[in-house]
Amino acid sequence: MNKDSIYDFVVKDSEMQDVPISSFKQKVLLVVNVASECGFTYQYKGLQDLYEKHKENGLEVLGFPCNQFRGQESGTNEEIQLFCSEKYDVSFNIFNKIDVNGDNAEPFYDFLKKERPGILGTKNIKWNFSKFLVNKNGEVVNRYGPSTKPEDIESDIIALLS
Repeated sequence: MNKDSIYDFVVKDSEMQDVPISSFKQKVLLVVNVASECGFTYQYKGLQDLYEKHKENGLEVLGFPCNQFRGQESGTNEEIQLFCSEKYDVSFNIFNKIDVNGDNAEPFYDFLKKERPGILGTKNIKWNFSKFLVNKNGEVVNRYGPSTKPEDIESDIIALLS
């Protein structure tokens, strides 16, 4: 089946239950590959702050743990959930651990990369805490590198929420 829309995908939550991306229709999405042992892990706080501030207006943050970058997310789904809640009080969605690059990459991530390639057209995710911003119509409107802090994209999110 050819998937032409972000809403054609189904991903797994941390308990391996299916979550259709279509359940987030009419929401602004910030999709992030996350890790617990990364130099950018502190960004969980900024992501949570953005989520708390804008969830009532339609923002959803979707975190996808990934262990492809120097083994910085070695925990189980349960350990990752515990880390996120205890250390950063995360209340946004943290999904099943996935690959974002290579032959076993999550198809949802392949779609995001195709829709919004990186610098010089590169498709691969370079590191943890890369971010994709999706508007209410399901269009991938921007891609941000790991060093872009969540607070630095708040104005882009606000523009899409209005």
